[in-house]
Amino acid sequence: MQDFSLLFPQNSERKQNTLTDEAVNDLSIDFLCDALTEDNYEKNLLKNIMIKVTDDEETISYRRDIFDDFLKFPRLREELSDLVVKLADLREIERFQKDQDASSLWMLINRLREIDEYVSCITRIKNVLENLDVKSDGMTTLREMVTNIYNDSGFPELKKDIDETFKKAQKLKSITIGVNLDGLLRPKNAGVLSLNDTEFGKSGLMKHFLRFTDSKDDLHHGTDVSNIKNFHPSNPNTSNIIIGSIQQSATHNVHIETNDITGADPLSDALKKSVTDILKRTVKDIKSTLRKYVNISGYALINLMPEIIFYIRWAELADKITASGMPMCKAEIVNSDKRYCSFKEIYNIKLAIKNVQGDNIDIVTNEFDFNDDRRIYILTGPNRGGKTIITQAVGLAMLMAQWGIYVPAFSAVISPCDNIYTHFPADENDTVDLGRLGEESKRLSDIFTKATSRSLLLLNESLATTNVAEGLFIAKDVVKAMRYLGTRAIFNTHMHELARNIEEINNNTEGDSRVASMITGISQGKRSFKVSLAPPQGVSYAKDIADKYGVTFDIIKNNIDKKRN
Repeated sequence: MQDFSLLFPQNSERKQNTLTDEAVNDLSIDFLCDALTEDNYEKNLLKNIMIKVTDDEETISYRRDIFDDFLKFPRLREELSDLVVKLADLREIERFQKDQDASSLWMLINRLREIDEYVSCITRIKNVLENLDVKSDGMTTLREMVTNIYNDSGFPELKKDIDETFKKAQKLKSITIGVNLDGLLRPKNAGVLSLNDTEFGKSGLMKHFLRFTDSKDDLHHGTDVSNIKNFHPSNPNTSNIIIGSIQQSATHNVHIETNDITGADPLSDALKKSVTDILKRTVKDIKSTLRKYVNISGYALINLMPEIIFYIRWAELADKITASGMPMCKAEIVNSDKRYCSFKEIYNIKLAIKNVQGDNIDIVTNEFDFNDDRRIYILTGPNRGGKTIITQAVGLAMLMAQWGIYVPAFSAVISPCDNIYTHFPADENDTVDLGRLGEESKRLSDIFTKATSRSLLLLNESLATTNVAEGLFIAKDVVKAMRYLGTRAIFNTHMHELARNIEEINNNTEGDSRVASMITGISQGKRSFKVSLAPPQGVSYAKDIADKYGVTFDIIKNNIDKKRN
């Protein structure tokens, strides 16, 4: 079970590429993690999964089917959510097993707790999977594995042994400690006087206190504690008491700080040998129990915790989005060499998340595809017309499909990409050394050193901050390079001239990724956020906006004339 994964089929190569830091930022991976969970530990687990890209069709199909099970069975998510808490406890116990400050008895107790938690986890997974009609290879394999572990390890007998051993260990209810003082009445060392199977009670403590205060002498002579043996039936032979030093602070106060999980503290260090020696029989019994089940380990289950969280959180979010009325679908996966993609009613998942969180956004869906006729889009349109939204939407939908998650669309068919490279406007602080044009050019060059024909390139207003002639010169060469490489790409830009030159690029540049012009729609000054195949509209956008806001010469002249009259 050690090598079993819910993200990769058994015996698969597990090859993945990692998103660049720029792509992680431009695709808002942190925003997605924040939407999935409020827990920072979980966010880190999710991000580590979501920044990885696999284009292996078998792996993607394996994940899609597992996600189907998580989405179909809310009870599976509920049960495994509780299991995640138990696995987190196992992780803590594992960490404290390595704590050298813990006494040997505490280490044994923690090992016993670990096995008990492990039995509980295996039993819980077995029970829930046996009662649900899961279909995916991943979940049926997990069910078979935990059932075999349960049956082969003799869990009923193990549980009985654990309970009995715990009872022996838990007989210890209190410790009587003797403390020696120095000449200034400061504690200098301490030792165990007795280990007791009864807790101290208030009445017993008060009785001993009154006995002391009523005595004729101020001090008790000697160290004989036989007068309290009746209250402490587990009292050992006090002739072999081991005394340990107690560290004092500069203020001469003794400070003892106990770790609730391991029981480690300065006093424990001084006394642990005494405790272990006195409880020799109990320690021996615990060790004997552990040896019977030496091959049992909960750590393999711990390795599944991030993957379980990944599926649970995405299924929960998908339920919320579909409940809000937006479609999500299971993508069909086709051969990656086809470099194909088709989305029906695609939208940006970020907008749906904002609506789930309480915003009221009118989300517009679109049709979008990559095929042999067009793999590179020059996307033009007005400011705030939806160019960035659709560019990011395509990238996120591709990523989600390859994670195995349902995608934000009515239907989707994709050839997986080997990685997604983005080129969005950089922070001003990043352009100080090279200048804006130099910085953008360097990032583009870096992308082409890594990208392949099976990559997806997303360019957002690239080269727009330099003068038009310089930007257009470089942009043309970038598009030619995309065509020659054979990649899929969206280049959204205000450089309408670039889109007007696509036939020249297609005719004069070698390659099988044809370039097409796409526009974001606008009608009568109102943005529709619909994209369509069409030549760049140029000033027609400006005219619509000018008419809407009344900044044409005729409208302004008419208003001036009215004021004059």
